[in-house]
Amino acid sequence: MSVKSITIIIALSVLSYSCESDAIEGPALFSPEEFEISVWAESPMFFNPTNMDVDAKGRIWVTEAVNYRNYNNDSNSFLHHAQGDRVMILEDTDQDGVADSSRVFVQDPDLVSPLGIAVLGNKVFVSCAPHLLVYTDEDGDDVPDKKEIFLTGFGGLDHDHSLHSILAGPDGKLYFNTGNAGPHQVTDKSGWTLRSGSLYTGGSPYNTSNSGGQISDDGKVYVGGLALKINPDGTGLEVLAHNFRNSYEVFVDSRGDLWQNDNDDQVVTCRVSWIPEKGNAGYFSSDGTRTWQADQRPGQDIFSAHWHQDDPGVMPAGDKTGAGSPTGMMRYEGDAFGRQFRGTLMSADAGRNSIFSYQPQVFKSGYELGTRTILFSSVKEDDEGYVWNDTSFQSQKAKWFRPSDLVTGTDGAIYIADWYDPVVGGHQMKDTTAVGKIYRIVPKDKKLSTPTLDYDSDQGLVEVLKNPAVNVRLKAFEALKAKGDTAIPLIEPLLSDENPFIQSRAIYLLAQLGEQGKQKTLKLLDSEDEMTRLEALRAIKASGNPSFLPSDQLLQDPSALVRRTYAAMLWDRDWEVRKKAFELLLKDFDPTDSWYLDALGKLATGHEQEAFAISIKTFPLTEKGEWSEELEALAWRIPSKEAIPALKKRLENEKLGTKKQDYVLTSLAFIPEKSAAEAIYSFSNHPDSSLAEMANYWLSFRQGNDWKEFLDWGKIGVDPEKTRKLAEMKAKRSLLLEEKMALNDRKNQAKAMAKDPLGGQMLMEMLVSNSLPADLIDTVKETIPSNPNLGVRVQAGNYFGSKANGENYAIDHLKSLNSDVLRGEAAFKSFCTTCHSVNGEGKDIGPDLSQIKTKYDQTTLLDAIINPNGGIVFGYEPWLVKLKSGESYYGFIQGETKETLIIKDLSGKRITLSLSEIDQKKQEAYSIMPDPASLGMKSQELADISAYLLNLR
Repeated sequence: MSVKSITIIIALSVLSYSCESDAIEGPALFSPEEFEISVWAESPMFFNPTNMDVDAKGRIWVTEAVNYRNYNNDSNSFLHHAQGDRVMILEDTDQDGVADSSRVFVQDPDLVSPLGIAVLGNKVFVSCAPHLLVYTDEDGDDVPDKKEIFLTGFGGLDHDHSLHSILAGPDGKLYFNTGNAGPHQVTDKSGWTLRSGSLYTGGSPYNTSNSGGQISDDGKVYVGGLALKINPDGTGLEVLAHNFRNSYEVFVDSRGDLWQNDNDDQVVTCRVSWIPEKGNAGYFSSDGTRTWQADQRPGQDIFSAHWHQDDPGVMPAGDKTGAGSPTGMMRYEGDAFGRQFRGTLMSADAGRNSIFSYQPQVFKSGYELGTRTILFSSVKEDDEGYVWNDTSFQSQKAKWFRPSDLVTGTDGAIYIADWYDPVVGGHQMKDTTAVGKIYRIVPKDKKLSTPTLDYDSDQGLVEVLKNPAVNVRLKAFEALKAKGDTAIPLIEPLLSDENPFIQSRAIYLLAQLGEQGKQKTLKLLDSEDEMTRLEALRAIKASGNPSFLPSDQLLQDPSALVRRTYAAMLWDRDWEVRKKAFELLLKDFDPTDSWYLDALGKLATGHEQEAFAISIKTFPLTEKGEWSEELEALAWRIPSKEAIPALKKRLENEKLGTKKQDYVLTSLAFIPEKSAAEAIYSFSNHPDSSLAEMANYWLSFRQGNDWKEFLDWGKIGVDPEKTRKLAEMKAKRSLLLEEKMALNDRKNQAKAMAKDPLGGQMLMEMLVSNSLPADLIDTVKETIPSNPNLGVRVQAGNYFGSKANGENYAIDHLKSLNSDVLRGEAAFKSFCTTCHSVNGEGKDIGPDLSQIKTKYDQTTLLDAIINPNGGIVFGYEPWLVKLKSGESYYGFIQGETKETLIIKDLSGKRITLSLSEIDQKKQEAYSIMPDPASLGMKSQELADISAYLLNLR
């Protein structure tokens, strides 16, 4: 399809601007003193930048999202491009450090807020769900001559959680990612089909249907957001990792390592992570059918729950950055800022108005990010609990810096795109003029110039391969690869380059330079340098023929990272190959290494029983039956039926402790066998209340999924709905205490609890113990009177006091009213029989009032009704009993022994509690009887009730 006509219609021309004359007021960026920051380009040269790339001329290409979510942002009120969004080319033609040329490459109705771009030679890839598009400029005039749909079928049309950036990896393949707005049903050009989904819908009017449990052509289930890889010709689509929420950019560095940031459900749990091979990023359940909220366990912290960190088979979440809107990712591999800065990982966070930085280091068989620092920011003080839609940001220009992406230029400078808006998130924008900026960061007092990249000579290709700008290198990689063995003398000198990232690129290319190149790469596996061995291993795999790798050598490599990386290459091999690897890898197994443990678990897939038998043989129980940490971890990760008896016996050890109990229960809970369900059921009435509580939780949780066919749920005596509800309310309670979470979000959680019987009990306990945050008390006060539980309503009335209703309850006034016995009987049945009985009619909760006239005259009776706290009848003193589970009961204590306590709640139900279950009990100062005002009783009705009671026969 020709798109020349489209471009002509929009009057394509080179536009020149003076960036000094119409400068837009904006925030100043703070940075370390060794950096120099300047505005390189700004509107009207382009608008609303979402993603950037750099071409061989050093120009910056920008995808715009002017027509951003028009279903949510009125196009009549905001800048709008009726002919579609655009891709812009920006250039600093006179090399003075400021862009002076702006050109439209393409404007296309199919471009609806595109979120990714890669300029790869004369092909420009643009991410815009449902398509990954390619525009080809065949004659180099900056006008596309051809448009094609490279891939299609991605979910997330006009949605933030959709297709994102594209990068060329060191292996010559394309890396890209998509968010969780599925389903994604994508067929590559070789006919292989990816199917991925989850229960996530919403966010846009188009994201209406989605589901988990979808099976791709490789037989695997992929979930949610995805990290993907594909050959430049559109074949070989491969899932690198899955189950992200909305990772905005997956950055592949020259070593082949993947880095990502992911946003959260507004619960202060955004993250930055290193991605291991085939990593499950943990946002949904492993099949995509349940949210993290549904899976959150009692007592589990929000970060661990949000990313399923306590589930077997989930990758470590990385650095918890707090609240935010993470966007672009980049690892700086150039030399312009010195050796210490080389390798710095940068994560843009538009919500926090900042660029975070890390210095990743190898740790065990993966990476630790190190200390997070704020490299660039427009605010002096960071706020991990910022509120994304705070209206006060309208007047705070410092909060308008919204970094959407960052790239390294061919000159070695860092470029940051600024969306520039008082709000980010929720598919919203407030800046009606769609202003945007691009900042340029260079070393202080150092001039960086754009080099001329030479793709025509051998040495020129080598220099391009050394350039720090990622995507300009692909064309050079392909040209050198095409030379085969003859390119080896050009590449070998790079193996000793002072820059280790250049060494890495050379290794990846060497492995693809014919048979001689492969053999030279193979020899690098004997290097004393850990990273050289790692990259040689990865490069040989990427070359397409890893079968001749020295398996025993790699499985016994001194580096845990090398061993685990090789193990990942064997996950799809037959069991005999995997079994040998499993046995060798156990020799140097560190049970605290989560990445290594997961690699062992994946090797055991489909042969869990034999793998556990090998494990227990390698790490046998002691004579006293004690478990090693190695065996404990393996039993948790490998769901083996053979492990069930040993796990059950271990739970019977009274000295095990709560933490170990939870770990063993989790091990059992992930074994999809009836005997595992029966084992946990055997502890559901255990004398250890914490053990029994967790056993009941797992039973109630698994009833709805993996174990639904295993037990006769109607007969086992477990109340799964109550247990699930208790877990849900405890999770909400933990959110109330999350100080960095937005107040409105915490208020919503408090409202939900205040409307639920169990949630209301928890709130009242928090109020009584002064543990409810002060900024939530008014919200609870307003909402809790509608709680369906009478006990909660009574407690709340006593705690907060009654609402005045304008009635005169003065006793002398009431006695002066003309009372009526029949009206009093009707009023009594309406207001009082929920607790009291008369002549056998009513509830047996409060005292029977049939003989009340023998104890009170009208004055004392009216006083008892108006002031119920003035004299509480013996036996009807209210007690609040809090259990260790977090549940509480409110009512009258009717009996207590050395082992049990009997309490009658306000429904009249008698509950027997084990004293071992009770955390504390406290007698309340207020009667359970509400005063007339809280019941909305009129003065006349009160006078009539007194007449009725005093005239009973």
